[in-house]
Amino acid sequence: MVKPTRITNTIRATREAAGMTQAEVARHIGVTRQTLIAIEQGKYSPSLELAFQLSRLFGMTIDDLFEYPTDAPDGVSA
Repeated sequence: MVKPTRITNTIRATREAAGMTQAEVARHIGVTRQTLIAIEQGKYSPSLELAFQLSRLFGMTIDDLFEYPTDAPDGVSA
């Protein structure tokens, strides 16, 4: 059985630091504000394409915006 995982993100903090509203970001990436809220709250994992759009909008890498938890032992990178 596969354990459920949770992808975390820094989109809200990044958006706020950029001085953008949820509506502005949603419009730039072509989703509804409700979808962006769900992504920010970790209730919805965006598609790879949407993750790229977000990272490009903020001038960051996907790794800067999203973190995928691993079960790797300490000191071992995934």
